[in-house]
Amino acid sequence: MLIVGLTGGIASGKSLVTRVLRELGAHVIDADKIVHDLLSSGQDACNEVIGHFGTGIRLSDGSIDRRMLGDIIFNDPGERAWLNNCIHPRVFEAYNRQVRHIIERQPEAIVVMDAALLIETGYHKKVDKLIVVYATQQDQVRRLMERDRFTLEQALARISSQMPLDEKRKYADYVIDNTGTREASEQQTRELFEKLRQVAVLRD
Repeated sequence: MLIVGLTGGIASGKSLVTRVLRELGAHVIDADKIVHDLLSSGQDACNEVIGHFGTGIRLSDGSIDRRMLGDIIFNDPGERAWLNNCIHPRVFEAYNRQVRHIIERQPEAIVVMDAALLIETGYHKKVDKLIVVYATQQDQVRRLMERDRFTLEQALARISSQMPLDEKRKYADYVIDNTGTREASEQQTRELFEKLRQVAVLRD
């Protein structure tokens, strides 16, 4: 088994890369999907977060309004730190459970942990290889404003809360440069997957 970390910044293009990796046969574990599940109605983490931030962030179905929560934490480092301390241990506990299940079924698998804050949390030290998806800040801002209808201020607040991508690149074993066309990024990902397969074979 080869454990690969995949990170980048918000709106850097990780979803494009993970889509291609899935198509090629990698097992992708999405940290954002885990967070979504943790913040759904009735979950312990959901109740704890509502207890801290108040019922104003609760949606009618009992889950959390993640956009409203984002507006709070991306403008308050202290509240962001509290939320990270609440959520991140649970995310990696769920991740480890999923990895164990994959190992039981497919010991030779390539498992990709897709997490925006992989380096910030220090979890990058626990993976075999690290991929960073790179984009310019201008591209990130444009995508956030077009895709999520964020204002410029909202987009910049989210980007500035994360480690700059130029800094993340220093930690990478591999970089996917997503500053060009979609097709170019997809081709880089296919070529990288072949390298990962070779590394996995050598490990076995």
